[in-house]
Amino acid sequence: KTLIIIKENMFKELYNKTIRLAGHKKSKSILGFISFIESFIFPIPPDVLIIPMTIAKKQDWIRIALIATIGSVLGACLGYFIGYVFFNEIGIKIFEIYGVDNTSFLKDKMASEGGVLAWMTLLAIAGFSPVPFKLLTITSGFVNFNIFYFIIVSLLTRGSRFFIIAFLIGNFGPAMKKIIEKKLLKVSIFISIILVVLAYLIYKFLLNFIS
Repeated sequence: KTLIIIKENMFKELYNKTIRLAGHKKSKSILGFISFIESFIFPIPPDVLIIPMTIAKKQDWIRIALIATIGSVLGACLGYFIGYVFFNEIGIKIFEIYGVDNTSFLKDKMASEGGVLAWMTLLAIAGFSPVPFKLLTITSGFVNFNIFYFIIVSLLTRGSRFFIIAFLIGNFGPAMKKIIEKKLLKVSIFISIILVVLAYLIYKFLLNFIS
């Protein structure tokens, strides 16, 4: 119990420090860095910076979303590499930080029938959930998931999440903050799953058409 309280206090302190960085003169560079490390280890999502940065500079909402997306996808690729090459040395330790000590269920999910589409759907959902996404980027490398699918799904899910947030704040102001916090997760997950499934079906159709 004491350990949980300590962790919660550390998380709150880290959260507050991250918010303060939104006002830094190099906030865009900081956003890129936070987005990068959040995809494989950092617990605070880029949204914490995106929202206040977009409120302060509404005209920059596209640039802010783009920086977060690029940083996040590059970080996801590093997470994939960690899982692919250094899972036992680094990946497992990251899992332990988040209290996950059993990764076999993820590997079994990938190996099951329809595993590729199931894994893409998991990635799509995790793209909107800060903690699971980093664990799936690492596991994707560990199970040798198709890197092409991985990058496309990461780009679609993280990109749509960050662009939706920045667009709403940039065009409708701070009043959208509460709506984003309540409704964004469900709507974004639904949209992303549709995008991922459509992208997968189009890819398979083109593959069969060419062959």
